[in-house]
Amino acid sequence: MAEVRATLLRGVCSGMAALLIGFNLGAAHGAELVVSAAASLTNAFRDIGRGFEAANPGSTIVFNFAASDVLLAQIAKGAPADVFASADQEAMDKAVVQGVIAQGTRRDFVRNKLVLIAPADSSLALTALSSLSADAVKRIAMGNPASVPVGRYTREALDKAGLWTRLEPKYVYAQSVRQALDYVARGEVEAGFVYATDAAIMKDKVKVAGEIATTTPILYPIAVVKDSTRQALAQSFLQYLATAASQATLARYGFGKP
Repeated sequence: MAEVRATLLRGVCSGMAALLIGFNLGAAHGAELVVSAAASLTNAFRDIGRGFEAANPGSTIVFNFAASDVLLAQIAKGAPADVFASADQEAMDKAVVQGVIAQGTRRDFVRNKLVLIAPADSSLALTALSSLSADAVKRIAMGNPASVPVGRYTREALDKAGLWTRLEPKYVYAQSVRQALDYVARGEVEAGFVYATDAAIMKDKVKVAGEIATTTPILYPIAVVKDSTRQALAQSFLQYLATAASQATLARYGFGKP
């Protein structure tokens, strides 16, 4: 009889252990935060993510980096996301219209600059936007204005300068600012438009010809996704971005305060 009781006890203990393991796995999964962020935030956010995890034991951040409009399309179609960080107001405005972000959570958190770049070994003198009209400049990389914020900023600047239509045959559209950066870094184009923060991470492969003024300030908004099941953790991430540690990281990568 004692042996039977011992066997039953072992069975109960095994069952409880299985339940506890399942609970722990669920808890760990429950602390996972999915952050969909503009491609230009890649390096800074990865560093900030490690700091957030250290400050919030048991939490894990999963980053999804891409062009802002692409990320919004994914979220609107039901892709898992808890936080959405866009590189321009237009993408976030669309998110508001589509009802995918939590009311009252949107705020601007960093500022950036648009720059004209060329391969590091280029001998071209790109002293102004009008320099892009030169025959020696055959290809110009930029984000696709239809889906990439940096492309919209670029078109705005070229429109203002009266150059958009004239230069259009030279455009090589990229699916993200990082792709545009890669085109220039590999010497596949003579020039390109990216954010100052992107040019800074490839100083050995690209050079900045000049900063380009934009009518629309380059401000990045961030918000909690309305359908997130991790609302509290998502809010904590937004708050963590305002800490001295996060601000120092953003500044180190060249981002300014909004």
